[in-house]
Amino acid sequence: MPRPRLEIADIFRAHGPAWRQANAGHVSLAQFKVMSAIEACRTEALGGHVAACGKCGHRHVAYNSCKNRHCPKCQGPAARDWMAARAEDLLPVEYFHVVFTLPAEIARIAYWNKTAVYGLLFRASAKTVTTIAADPRHLGARVGMTSVLHTWGSALTHHPHIHMIVPGGGLSPACPGQRSGGNRWIACRPGFFLPVRVLSRLFRRLFLEGLTALHKAGQLQVFGDLQGLADPAAFVAYLAPLRKAEWVVYAKPPFGGPEAVLAYLSRYTHRVAISNNRLISADTDTVAFRWKDYRIKTGDRQKVMRLATDEFIRRFLIHVLPDGFHRIWHYGLLAGASRKATIARIRDLLGAEQAEQKDPPSAEIVPLTLREPCPCCGGPMRIVEIFRRGQKPMSRAPPQERAA
Repeated sequence: MPRPRLEIADIFRAHGPAWRQANAGHVSLAQFKVMSAIEACRTEALGGHVAACGKCGHRHVAYNSCKNRHCPKCQGPAARDWMAARAEDLLPVEYFHVVFTLPAEIARIAYWNKTAVYGLLFRASAKTVTTIAADPRHLGARVGMTSVLHTWGSALTHHPHIHMIVPGGGLSPACPGQRSGGNRWIACRPGFFLPVRVLSRLFRRLFLEGLTALHKAGQLQVFGDLQGLADPAAFVAYLAPLRKAEWVVYAKPPFGGPEAVLAYLSRYTHRVAISNNRLISADTDTVAFRWKDYRIKTGDRQKVMRLATDEFIRRFLIHVLPDGFHRIWHYGLLAGASRKATIARIRDLLGAEQAEQKDPPSAEIVPLTLREPCPCCGGPMRIVEIFRRGQKPMSRAPPQERAA
């Protein structure tokens, strides 16, 4: 794939130092680390290797990737590796996509309390689906799900929401007198998973209960015009209108099949706030990028937004997650040490063939041979030189945008 003409790294390298100096004392260590990683990604600062073709002699230099989860250039390979590891978990059933979104009033609190509120968002949404699915009036089954956290809107605004991918059915619960259930696969109605209105009401209640508990435990911080919410009575009054408002929970139509689920997940699991391909231009004053206006119901939603350069950097960095916080979680049948055994039992109940296990790498593969062939003749590319951080390669070759 050709290198984008403009990258986030270019903006950070050109304007990041001045932005850091202007915002000293207001930038977290995690945000500093992300900026530094993206600036150094695939440059001499991280070292790399020189590869040569064994047939035609073609050479190229490949610099190491930063592998930071917020770096736009590093997420493609990471997504492919993740999907390869999860491919054997797919079931031959319909899959549904359910989205849980926090109201803007809650998102403001989440801005200062990312670990606590994002964690609550994961737990409340998962418990909502698990509870409603287990209700005999709806599905009456134990289900599993994969949840992915996104914190941005198309314009880089703060917009926390969960994308949840759920198989269309679950295992039967335990009958009275039985220690465990799971003897039958209970499928949902074709094209319909669970009623979103019921999901929305329970999600609203569970989340507000959890948020109130966090406040009582002193685990929430508020600043600026919301500083008064530190008072318990003011906090209760702030949440009161939200207890009657409609919270946005919606379910998209089911996927076309397991392959479509893989393709979809590969786009969502490792997405960052903005990809390099959406960037149009950048200078000292402004950054222009493409965005999608979801307020437009019909017609072309694609628009161009121009932000002040310092505001663009600020918006990108508000989506940096706290260190150690996972943005992908598995629940129910897809979680835990028994996940593989559970999936095997489900496939057996469905009469499906077990997913093929990949053979381990052959011992004959030479460790210093790259997986990708020579771009000129298709011959094997072998590493002929490795250089460390800050060093320059002794072999002369035009640098290529490749991850090492």
